[in-house]
Amino acid sequence: MNSFRSGFVAFVGRPNVGKSTLTNALVGSKVAITSSRPQTTRKAIRGIRTEETGQLIFVDTPGFHKPKTLLGKRLNNVVEETLTEVDIICFCTPANEKLGPGDQMIIAEIMKFTRPKKFAIVTKEELADKKQTAEHLLELSQAAQWDEIIPVSALNGTQLETLLNLLIQNAPEGPKLYPDDALTDESFEDWICELIREAALERLREELPHSLAVTVDEINYEEKKIFGSMWVERDSQKGILIGKGGALLKAIGTEARRSIEEKLGEKIYLSLQVKVSANWQQDPKKLERMGF
Repeated sequence: MNSFRSGFVAFVGRPNVGKSTLTNALVGSKVAITSSRPQTTRKAIRGIRTEETGQLIFVDTPGFHKPKTLLGKRLNNVVEETLTEVDIICFCTPANEKLGPGDQMIIAEIMKFTRPKKFAIVTKEELADKKQTAEHLLELSQAAQWDEIIPVSALNGTQLETLLNLLIQNAPEGPKLYPDDALTDESFEDWICELIREAALERLREELPHSLAVTVDEINYEEKKIFGSMWVERDSQKGILIGKGGALLKAIGTEARRSIEEKLGEKIYLSLQVKVSANWQQDPKKLERMGF
């Protein structure tokens, strides 16, 4: 009789290589927000998948990058701390891109860790032809010693079951760590903040996503009312976020409310305001107040 396996799996890689999309696809539900903007993921988001043979806890980490702010340094620290605690590290790299200096840096960091098993996952396979994918797999095999190398498409579902089975087989023997129906251990407030930020990221210009943070100020459970704040660093950014006649703020609020209602299965009232906190990305106290 096969014994039950359970373990923590970390997805690491440069920003915007498909880590959050892959996490959501493997969990079978949206637990991490996705966007084409770099630095979409700012915390280690945990998604949970339970099968008859095992339970995997996926940790979607912020993208490893060269930090320009204290926030950036803390995001990299989140990745490094996560890698010391997991059973399997999955390095993610898109099929349609060659390995660059950033990838080589991350691979070198991963290989410093001796205990976790190491997978190389070629993401976004749907964007590459067979020749490109084959070349990328060869490049990865020459870059380091991996326990597994596997191409997948989170969008099309290609090879996801194969990846899932390989991860369970490589996880250590152990009991279930979460109930069967658990999909994430993220708090309700953090989850709301992420959905609001996702709605904002889809509508903002390039310079603003890094400067944007979201907090929940109050939740009235009886009346189903949520009050939140979106934080920027300058008055000019506040104007951008509000938009002409408040149009952009209203659009962000509408989209965020729809996302929250879709997950909760009931109607809610959402009120958003925009606040300025100068240089919050560089201020330790301000970062702590915003949950970093």
